[in-house]
Amino acid sequence: MREASAGVEPTEQRDRGEKPPAYQRQPAEPSRVLLRAGTSVTVILCLATALVHVLLVFLHVAPPNPLSRQYSRQVNAWVFPLFEQNWRLFAPDPESVNRQISARTMHTAPDGSVRVSGWFDLTAVDNSAVEHNAFPSHTTQNMLRRAWSSYLETHGGDDRPGSQRALMIQQYLANIAADRISGRRGGSFESVQLRVITVPIAAPAEVGGTGQAAAASKPAETRYLPWWKVTSHGN
Repeated sequence: MREASAGVEPTEQRDRGEKPPAYQRQPAEPSRVLLRAGTSVTVILCLATALVHVLLVFLHVAPPNPLSRQYSRQVNAWVFPLFEQNWRLFAPDPESVNRQISARTMHTAPDGSVRVSGWFDLTAVDNSAVEHNAFPSHTTQNMLRRAWSSYLETHGGDDRPGSQRALMIQQYLANIAADRISGRRGGSFESVQLRVITVPIAAPAEVGGTGQAAAASKPAETRYLPWWKVTSHGN
């Protein structure tokens, strides 16, 4: 019986559902080997990136410590502006003013004439997207507002960037305005200017009392930012 089974051909073994000996098995195809290797490398890179991201964000939100101070430059470069954290769970800071952020564009025609568009209300677009929306996106609610808050923190009353982060926030704010205008209006332009109208509001406890009158008596502040060059749109 042993001699008979030893002489069985591989095709007969397959017909009977038996696996051929190891030395008779076909090697794996090179494409499958490469696919498995590529998948493994991709998984490892994703895990490493996720771990690095969690570590850097943790150092950003954690109380100041020797490690966060030593690597503050690398942490800030990774976190700002896309992963900025602003945790105020136990100390909320409600808005005390209403801001209307508008933008207009400038285009230089081939004949040398300069065309300036009318003002485009960026805040109104965000408000209309949030109103009557049970699940508004984080981008709609916070992108423009946080970009302006970061601009105030890095520039104050002076529109000259004094650091690389200030310059990055300035470009970030200009790109937001340029992308939204391009998506809504279209057309060609090379520069963009922002106008911010700040209107004080009364605290909730003071509504109907002297606080409301005091807030109403404060004049609205209008701030015009310089013209900023942006990536050419519509060309």
